[in-house]
Amino acid sequence: MLPLTLPDPAPLIQAGSVDSLMMALASVPEELRQKPERHVVMLRGRRRLLLLEGGSLRSAFPVAVGMPGWETPTGTFRVIEKIDQPIWVHPVTGERVEEQGPDNPLGSHWIAFHRDCLGRDAHDGETWVTIKGCTTTGFHGTPHRWTVGRAISHGCVRLYNEDVKSLYRQVSLGMGVTVLP
Repeated sequence: MLPLTLPDPAPLIQAGSVDSLMMALASVPEELRQKPERHVVMLRGRRRLLLLEGGSLRSAFPVAVGMPGWETPTGTFRVIEKIDQPIWVHPVTGERVEEQGPDNPLGSHWIAFHRDCLGRDAHDGETWVTIKGCTTTGFHGTPHRWTVGRAISHGCVRLYNEDVKSLYRQVSLGMGVTVLP
């Protein structure tokens, strides 16, 4: 027979989250964990972003990553651009969304770390998309909270808006970014 009152699920969820975070941190190579300068390490497969400095974890955030065919690039990069209140430009139509809100898929902040000028030609799950010229990959907020934790973007890394605001304050231009598979 079940007890009349069920236990509060919050401590269980919090314990699972801490365990998951410790496992994520343990999966980061030692040389990255021990770098003295502040840097970002993103674990694409775990959908987790870590901000590390001098062997210490400063912050950790859940993220959404690129879908199959639009995978978030792996490798070593640097923060190349930071924009508060970014304007989104549709990569195919050129349509601009300047206001912050549910129509702006970039959310409140943009932190670019990779530029690719080879163009793209891939299916996005609904249509075939051809992009000529350069594309930029970065960390950004999202008005669609349900997407965080999934492989659903066109290569960028989505964070909750409150998390990207925190990350934005803690990173600087030129800071190292490592994206692991």
